[in-house]
Amino acid sequence: MRTTSNPVFRNLPKQEGSGGYASFGSTTAGAAQVTQQFGQPQYTQAEPYRTGPDHRSMTIDDVVTKTGVTLGVLTVSAIISYFLVSNDANLATPLVIGGGLVGLVLVLVATFGRKMDNPAIVLAYAVAEGLFLGALSFMFTDVTFGGVGGAALIGQAVLGTFGVFFGMLVVYKTGAIRVTPRLTRMIIGALIGVVVLALGNLIASFFTEGGFGLRDGGPVAIIFSLVCIGIAAFSFLLDFDAADQLIRAQAPEKAAWGVAFGLTVTLVWLYVEILRLLSYFNSD
Repeated sequence: MRTTSNPVFRNLPKQEGSGGYASFGSTTAGAAQVTQQFGQPQYTQAEPYRTGPDHRSMTIDDVVTKTGVTLGVLTVSAIISYFLVSNDANLATPLVIGGGLVGLVLVLVATFGRKMDNPAIVLAYAVAEGLFLGALSFMFTDVTFGGVGGAALIGQAVLGTFGVFFGMLVVYKTGAIRVTPRLTRMIIGALIGVVVLALGNLIASFFTEGGFGLRDGGPVAIIFSLVCIGIAAFSFLLDFDAADQLIRAQAPEKAAWGVAFGLTVTLVWLYVEILRLLSYFNSD
C-alpha cells in the first residue's frame, strides 16, 4: 500500500495490490463496491475495519463535513487573531510563536499517539493554527512589521490556496496524474529535502544574516517557495488517495476527523508558502 507525505494519514489498513486509482468522491464506503475509472483494474479489497452495530462506516460526506467544520473553526480563530493584532501589534509575535508551537505539538501528539480521529485534538489544532495564521497574515501585510499589500494580499493567498486544492482534486479525480509508489517516494523525498533545507537556513541565520537566502525575498527565496508550493500541491494527491483507502477499508465514521486533520495541515502549509511568495513580489 502506498504511503503519504502527510504523516497523519500513514496509519492505514494494509492492502494487497496497488493497481489503478481510487475514486475520491464516491459516497459508497464498501470496499467491494468501489470501481476504478479509465479502464484500470480494481484494487484488491482492503481488510475492513470492524464496526459495531451502532457505528457506521466512513463516507465521503463525512470527510467533507468534518473538513468543513475544521476549516470553519480555523477561519473564525484566524479572524479573531487578526483583529486582536490589528488593535495591539504587541500580540503578533506571541500569537505566532504560541499558536505555531501548540499546533506543532498537537500534530506530534495526534500522529505518534494515534489520535488523528480525536475531534477535540483536531479542533484544538484548528484554533491554534487559526491564531497563528491570523497574526502571521497581519505581520506579512502590515508596514509596522515590514509587510506589504494589505488585506488584498491575504485574499489573494486564500484564493490561491483553494485554487491549488481544487485544481489537484480535479487532477486526482480525472486520473491525469497517477498516484504510484514511485510518485509517493519522490514527494516524500522532496518533502524531507525542503524540511532539511529550511532547518539549515534557520540555523545558518543565527550566524549569517539571511542564512542561505531561502527566506530573504531574493531569487533563491522565490524558487524555494515555488518548490514548497509544488510539493504541497502534489501532497494533496497522496492525501486524497489515503482518504480513499480509508473509505474502501470501511473505517469507522470518526476516522473522517483524521482525514480533515491531514488536509488542514497541508492547507495551512500551502497558504503560508503562497502568502510568503506574494509578499516577495509585492515588496520594494
